[in-house]
Amino acid sequence: MTSGRPLRIGVVAGEPSGDVLAAGMIAELKRQHPNAVIEGIGGDNMIAAGCDSLFDMETLSVMGLVEVVAHLPAILKVKNALVAHFRKNPPDIFVGVDAPDFNLRVEAELKKLGIKTVHYVSPTIWAWREKRIHKIARATNCVLGLFPFEADVYQKYNVPYRYVGHTLADAIPLHPDKEGAREALSLPEDATVIAVLPGSRNSEIKSLLPVFTETMAEVSRQKPDCTFVIPAANKYRYDDITAYLSENLPDSLASTQVKVVRGNARNAMIASDVILLASGTATLEAMLCKSPMVAAYKLSGLTYKIMQYLYKAPFFTLPNLLAGEKIIPELLQDEVNPQTLSKQLLHYLNSDNQPLIDRFCSLHETLKQNADKQSAAAILDLIDA
Repeated sequence: MTSGRPLRIGVVAGEPSGDVLAAGMIAELKRQHPNAVIEGIGGDNMIAAGCDSLFDMETLSVMGLVEVVAHLPAILKVKNALVAHFRKNPPDIFVGVDAPDFNLRVEAELKKLGIKTVHYVSPTIWAWREKRIHKIARATNCVLGLFPFEADVYQKYNVPYRYVGHTLADAIPLHPDKEGAREALSLPEDATVIAVLPGSRNSEIKSLLPVFTETMAEVSRQKPDCTFVIPAANKYRYDDITAYLSENLPDSLASTQVKVVRGNARNAMIASDVILLASGTATLEAMLCKSPMVAAYKLSGLTYKIMQYLYKAPFFTLPNLLAGEKIIPELLQDEVNPQTLSKQLLHYLNSDNQPLIDRFCSLHETLKQNADKQSAAAILDLIDA
């Protein structure tokens, strides 16, 4: 494969969800090739799996068409330094995990240097800006996709694509242990638990945590026995969340009702009776944890107007996209207010949610493809090709 020398693999993830995906793939690559040198940009999960992170992943964790502009100089500095590093130390293959605005640019430059490239997680070309497929084709040798409905657009343009499923679907049991999750978080077995996930980016915390906090207070007024668990994606978000709550906790919400934890998002989701969360990969994990959820998102005014014009998919949350119909509430912009959110949460708390959970189980089974082994195999196949 590499004339007896260790494999060299470049990997870049730009946010916590990509960090999780890449970590499973890296662990499988390391299992097959223990001496492989894997380096790039990643978070705690990738580092633990054996990746040497050359830069802080937080630099890349920016969301929104407009919001990224302020961070552009720092992002470009990282991109240029990363490309220079790989020019000097060429990997056998480079894998960009999600973060397409950053990774496709890196992939395109490395591919011109003769380095094979893979993009892991299809950009949402099935939802908006389909013509990006041409940029993807120029930048990558293959796209690894998470969802079965993505394949059609790649086949349409004859771009190499491989459906590998989702690592979370392999990691999370079809029937999660709710009692065990509550015990892990020191939550009473009979408590009414609501998990609150305001996002993994600083911008999401700023836009969603205030309204989520007011929503918690509104729910608590009607159900005083509720316990709210807020899992922070990393140390940055933990500091953001605790700092905000220390100054802004409503009078109607006792501090003993709110538990902020570092990590443990999956246990919080499994332990919950219902989840309030920022739309994104977390909605997929919530579905796999078999928890009813209310998904919300707020964009800057300009980004929202642009997306209204460009976005063509009927839904924006992954459970609804996978189901092909609206099975969970998804709220945007002005709909994201304490009254609407609390009404939806209370509806779940007062309902039999078994039919929804059964639907989640069915969707879970379609995504269970042994993704870590599939993605590692695709990468090794391409190195050998």
